Amino acid sequence: MTGEDLARGVARGRLTELLLPVAAVALLVAALLLTTLSGRAPAGAPVPAEDSVAVGFSRDMAVHHQQAVEMSLAVLRAGASPQVRTLAYDIANTQATQRGMMLGWLQSWGRTATSGGQAMRWMNMPAPSAADRRAGVLMPGMADRADMARLSAAHGRQADQLYLRLMIDHHRGGVHMAEAVTADGDTPQPVLRLAQGMVRGQRAEIALMESLLTEPGDGNP
Repeated sequence: MTGEDLARGVARGRLTELLLPVAAVALLVAALLLTTLSGRAPAGAPVPAEDSVAVGFSRDMAVHHQQAVEMSLAVLRAGASPQVRTLAYDIANTQATQRGMMLGWLQSWGRTATSGGQAMRWMNMPAPSAADRRAGVLMPGMADRADMARLSAAHGRQADQLYLRLMIDHHRGGVHMAEAVTADGDTPQPVLRLAQGMVRGQRAEIALMESLLTEPGDGNP
């Protein structure tokens, strides 16, 4: 969708139609988030162990989400596509809220926000290579420092395209992490519901981002 397409759409009263796919995904993610927020651990519930899936997931996904927020803020500053910018706004708000929830759980469990140990150990994944650590890639789907620098320097369609490609990979990594939580039988219900919501919401956003990459002006040259 080019700037001229958008202008013609506004003139014909089609702006709602043009932004409808983004709005639909935003409503889905909001509904999933509200469902998650309604869940609370029952009084007297056992505190997850230091090496549990719940604690490891909350720590690592908080870091993973922080990068998604930073990526989204970059394209909000410099992107050109209204659809991409709307999606980025929704991702930034959703993931910032979820990050706050996970950090809050860690505090309520008496656990630190970081362990100082190996990331992703709760998924029995091998330690990141020395090259990945130097590049800042500690978890599945994370962008490296070079890609983050390119995104920060990009403008217009270039920023839109790079953001979509990086965020698709980022979401795929996040879904992989969240699916590991849904397969764990000992995870507290609030954490489980959050992970289930992430899987559904991020899969929907991946589909939307893939469709935007096929539309001229919304990620493609």
